[in-house]
Amino acid sequence: MAGRRRGLRTGVLLGCGAVVLSGCASMPDNGGLQAVEASQRPDSQVRVFAMPPRENAGPVSIVEGFLEALTSDDPQYTMARMYLTEKAAKGWHPEERTTVLTDGPSTGPASRPSAGEEGRTFRLSGHQVAFVDQQQAYRPDGTSYSKTLHLVQENGPKGKQWRIDGLPQGVVLGQSDFQRIYQSVNKYYFALDEESSGGGGAQSGGGSGSGSTSRQKRLVADPVYVRQWIDPLTQTVRALLAGPTHWLNPVVTTTFPSDTRLRKGVKSLAPDDENSLKVPLNAKADHVGQARCKEMAAQLLFSLRDVTSANVSQIELQRSNGSQLCVLSESGAEALVEPSTSGPSDDQYFLDDKGRLVQMSGTSRTAKDPERVPGPLGDGEQRMRSVAVSRDETQAAAVSNNGSALFVGSLVAGASLGDPVVRSNAKSEQDRLTTPSWDGLGDLWVADRDPKKPRLLMFGRGMANEIHEADVSGLDGGRIEAVKVSADGVRIALLVADKGKTTLRIGRVERDSGLDGKVTVSVDELRAAAPQMEEVTAMSWAGGSRLVVVGRESGGVQQLSYVQCDGSAPTGQALPGLTGVKEIAASEDDRLPLVAHSDDGIVRLPPGLPWQTVLKDGTAPVYPG
Repeated sequence: MAGRRRGLRTGVLLGCGAVVLSGCASMPDNGGLQAVEASQRPDSQVRVFAMPPRENAGPVSIVEGFLEALTSDDPQYTMARMYLTEKAAKGWHPEERTTVLTDGPSTGPASRPSAGEEGRTFRLSGHQVAFVDQQQAYRPDGTSYSKTLHLVQENGPKGKQWRIDGLPQGVVLGQSDFQRIYQSVNKYYFALDEESSGGGGAQSGGGSGSGSTSRQKRLVADPVYVRQWIDPLTQTVRALLAGPTHWLNPVVTTTFPSDTRLRKGVKSLAPDDENSLKVPLNAKADHVGQARCKEMAAQLLFSLRDVTSANVSQIELQRSNGSQLCVLSESGAEALVEPSTSGPSDDQYFLDDKGRLVQMSGTSRTAKDPERVPGPLGDGEQRMRSVAVSRDETQAAAVSNNGSALFVGSLVAGASLGDPVVRSNAKSEQDRLTTPSWDGLGDLWVADRDPKKPRLLMFGRGMANEIHEADVSGLDGGRIEAVKVSADGVRIALLVADKGKTTLRIGRVERDSGLDGKVTVSVDELRAAAPQMEEVTAMSWAGGSRLVVVGRESGGVQQLSYVQCDGSAPTGQALPGLTGVKEIAASEDDRLPLVAHSDDGIVRLPPGLPWQTVLKDGTAPVYPG
C-alpha cells in the first residue's frame, strides 16, 4: 500500500490581516492512502490553524487530520487532542519531544485488519534528521523513523467515533513545517570560571548572597528552539529559568537561585510602551542582593535579543509579593559582561605574499590598502603560513612556513620574535601544526597532526611554560585538521578527518584544577555541527552559537553557509557563492564583513554588498581570536 505524505492545509495569517484558506479538502473515510506531494516550504510568516475531526470520519481521515493538527499554531494542541480518546489525550505530552523528518511522516496501514477486529493500526514512517528534546535543544539524529498509531471507536454524544488511543509521545513534523513553526533563540549563562569549577553546573549560584562581581563575566550562548507564534518571549524566559541544556551544563552557571521560576499564575509576559519588561519571580529569588539580581536581569536581556517579536530594552525583576527586586537597562547589562566581539577594534588580519602579518579596517565600505602590523610578525623576520591574533590585539601566534614551529610575538614595534613555543616532528608539512586559535581567556590552542603523536595543545596565556595537552574524547581514530575556539572559551570547533571525510565537530572545553593546583584540560562530548555536509574544508565562529562553513553536501559542489553549533541550519541566511574558497574568517559582530582566501585572493563580503577583492596575493585571513 503506497504511503501518503501530508499536504499543507488550513488558515493563513499574513502581517496584520487574516486570510482563511479552505482547510477541509475531503479525505477518504476508508480504503487505501494515496501518495501525494509533500508540503512545500511555506513562508515563515504563514500561520496554520488546525481543523476539528468531522462527524463520523473514518480512521484514515482521523490519522490525516491529527498529523495536520500537529503542524498548527495551537498553543496547547487542543485541536490535535480532539482526535484522541479521552484517556489518550490526558496521557499525551507533546512537549516531550519533537521529531523532525525530511519530508514529514508517510502513513499506511500497519497490517490488514482481520475479520471482526474493531481497532485499526497505522504506521508512521520516514527519515529522521533530528529531534528537539524536552529541554528544547536540537539534536541531529539521522535514523529511520517508524512508529504506530492505534485507533478505536469511542462512544460519544453523537455515537461511536473513530479516535486514536495509542500514539508515540511528542510531535512529528517535516523539516519545512519545523522551520516554519520553530525559531532558534540563544539563552545565555555565565561561563563557569576555572577557579569556581568545583561548584558544579547551572545551579551552583544558589543562596541569597549579594553576588558582587569584581570583573566582567563571559556569557555563553545556549541555543534552543521555541514556537515562534506561541508567545516566544515567555517561552524563552521559562527556558532560561529552567537552566542550561545538559550538554552545556558542566561549563556554565546561572545567577538565578535554584528552582527560580515565574510567579505562580503568570501565563504571559509582554513589555510595556517604553519597552520595559516586568518579570515576576517566585519566592526562591526574594532575598537576592542587588548585584546578583542585575546579573540575573542581564541574562534575561541578552536572551531576549534573539526573539524577533520582542523589543525589550529594560528588565524589572519582581519578588513574589510584586515588589521591585531590581531594574537593569541594556547599557547596564553590557557593562556587566565581556564584549562578544573579537577585539577592541574592527580590524581584519591576513598574511601578504611575503608571509608578513597585515591588517585592514573592517568598517570602511571599500577595501583599502592593508598595512603591516608593528612587531616581528609584520617585519617578516620569519615567513609564516598561518596566524591568529589575540582577542586584545596585543600579540599574535603564527605557524612557520613549513608548519613545524609555532611562534608568539608582540604587536609592538621593536619587539623580537623569540623561540617557538612548540615544534612538530612530523615528516610531512601537511602533518604538522594547524592554524592556531585564541580563546576568550587569552589561552592559545593548536593541534599537532603528527601521525606518530597527534595532540591538541593549549598554552595558558600563550606561554610556552604553561602548556597543556587536552584529552579529546570521541575522536574515534579521527585526526584534528583545524581548530577554532569560541570567544567564551568553553566551546571548540574542530575539523576532524576520518575515513576519507572531514566533518565539523563541536566539543565542550572543561578545565579542572586538582588539589595540587595543576590544571587539566579536556574536550568532551564531541557532536556534529554540520551533519548535512559530507566534507567541510574551512570554518569560523560567526556569533554566539553560529559558524560559517565552507563545504559540500554529498554529490554537491562547494558552498558557503551558516550552521548552528547544535547542528541545525538557520533559515533565511543564504550566502553568495565564491570560487575556490580555502579559508574563511568571521567576526562575532555580524555588522563586520566575512573575509576569505579564494581563487581571487583575499576577498571580503560587507553587509549588503557583493564580494570584494582586497589583495590578489594573500592568505590566512583572520579576525582576533
